This record gives sequence, structure tokens and C-alpha cells, in this order.
Amino acid sequence: MIRTAQHSDRGHVRQVNEDSVWIGSIQQEYTLGIVADGMGGHRAGDTASQLAVQTIIGDLQGLEAGLSLEACRAALHDAILHANNVVFHTAQMDDSYHNMGTTVVAVLLRGNSGIIGHIGDSRAYLVGEEALRLLTQDHTLVNELLKNHQITQEEAAVHPRRNVLTRALGTDAEVVVEIDDIQLKVGEVLLLCSDGLTNMIGNQQIETVALAGIALEERAKHLVALALEAGGEDNITVALFEMDDSTVELSTKGWEQ
Repeated sequence: MIRTAQHSDRGHVRQVNEDSVWIGSIQQEYTLGIVADGMGGHRAGDTASQLAVQTIIGDLQGLEAGLSLEACRAALHDAILHANNVVFHTAQMDDSYHNMGTTVVAVLLRGNSGIIGHIGDSRAYLVGEEALRLLTQDHTLVNELLKNHQITQEEAAVHPRRNVLTRALGTDAEVVVEIDDIQLKVGEVLLLCSDGLTNMIGNQQIETVALAGIALEERAKHLVALALEAGGEDNITVALFEMDDSTVELSTKGWEQ
């Protein structure tokens, strides 16, 4: 089975928590995890992230057992696009939700194999004994500047527009979803998080805590606590996934192709 844990905190500065997180089992075969970081101010940000998470859950709850990797990839992709449509049209119908949107990073696992879909700057990391690996690429202005070699990593860390998104869920009628495959080995931890974590603590701290020999729930709480100690300037959300030995039996069957 896949062990999971989640924890979220509004931080020391924000008045409300605009992050949403959900982890659950589907058909006793798949594990779905979602982290969304809403934006748009009072009411709008938390509404956007909640709508996104609820829509994705609703679309995937009826997922059939034994689907192929390709079918699961399409299902997650379409669920995220549906969430974009729901958030966008909700904002059009109510002025108080004008320009609301959210990031999203979601994983759909079957055994040790899975699909990650994301939009925005909430991230997915794979943490192992050898290294911490970022699985997603931020859809931000600063990341575009980095990729084009216009700024350095050091400049990116302090750039005044480092939180400007180039892509978000719900802000436009159409959006492109990034989809990636993942293999999770015994001893590795998959981390989904909002930028309230990664803007406050570094890779070494994340790696140390994620692999600590304590309960997964305590690791999730400790990551959030470190971000709070570092300033807690934003909402902070983490979701952790760890495979135990029993999951290997399912994973050896592989996905039906």
C-alpha cells in the first residue's frame, strides 16, 4: 500500500488559507493526491482552489479498475482541464471572484507507477537517499528568465517578480496541462507542495525531513513547522506519499498497455 500524509497551515501573514489539499483512494486501486494554491484575494483564492480540488476528485472518483497508463494519463489531464473550465466560468458569473485562479499539482498512483499533472508553481519532488529531484517546472516569469539564461539562480531567488505566474488554472478559458510519469521506489518519498514551503526552506531541509525515520504524518507537520519558523509568509501545504513493501506486489504487474 501507499502510505500518505498531509498538512496545511495559513502561515503568519495571510488572513485565510487559500491552499487546498486532498488525498484519497479510488476503487481501492488508485491513490489520488492534489495540492492547489489559490489566488485572487478575499474569498476568491480559497474558492478557486476548493473548486479545482472538488472537480478533479469528482471526475476521478468513478475511475474504472485496471485502466492502462495511457487511460489514466488522459483521465487526469481531462479532470484538470474540467477544473479549469469550472473555475473560469464561476469567476465570469460573480464579480467578487473576478480574476480568481489557482495552481494545481496532482498525482494519480497505481502501485509504484503514476501520473503527475500540474499548472503553476506548486511542485512535485521525488526524494530519495541519493538526491532530491524536482519533477515539475514552475510556470513563472522567473523560471522563463532562468531557462533563457537571462538571470542566475541567485538572482531568481530574490527577483521582485518571482511570484508572477505565466500559467494558472481558471484564469483563462484554455490552458495547457503538464503531464509527467513517475516511478516510486521503496525508500523514496513523493512530495507535493505549495510555494509557501519552497519559498521558506531549502532542498537540504526538505530532503532531511522527508527521509527522517519518523511517522509520515510527523514528517509532514515538521516540514510545515520549518516553513513557519522561517517566516511563514504564505500559506503552507504539503502532501507526502511513501510506498511500503506490500505495494511492490501490485507494481510488478505493471500497467495494462
